[in-house]
Amino acid sequence: DVTEIEEKEAQAKEEEQILKEQELSNLLHEKRYLRALGLAISLDRPHTVLMVVKAILKETDGRKHLEENIARLRKDQKEAVLTFLVTWNTNSRNCHEAQAVIETLLKHEAPDTLLQYSGIKSAVESLLPYT
Repeated sequence: DVTEIEEKEAQAKEEEQILKEQELSNLLHEKRYLRALGLAISLDRPHTVLMVVKAILKETDGRKHLEENIARLRKDQKEAVLTFLVTWNTNSRNCHEAQAVIETLLKHEAPDTLLQYSGIKSAVESLLPYT
C-alpha cells in the first residue's frame, strides 16, 4: 500500500509551497524584485509576477528598474513573462504594465533572439489586437 507514502509526498510539496510563498512575500517586502520575479515565475504565478511588475513601476525611476530586472532574467523566464503578459494586455487595468514589459523586451532583445522564443508567434498574434 503506497497511500501513506503518497500522503507524505503531498504534505512535503504543500509545505515547500508554503515556504516559497513566505519567501516571495519577504522578497517583495525587502524590495528584492529580481529574486521575487524569478520565484513567482518558477511558481507559475502570473498574477504575482504582475504584482511584482506593478511594485517595480511604483518605485522612483520604475521604468529603469523594470528594464534592469527584466534584462537580467534567463531566456526561459522571459518566455514565461511573455506568455503572462499576453493575458495581462487583454485587461485594461493591467495593459500598461504589459506594455511596459513588452517595450523592455523589444528594446533589449534582438529580433533574432525574440524569434527563438517558444510561443512567440501566437503571443504576437494575441498582442496585436490589443496593442
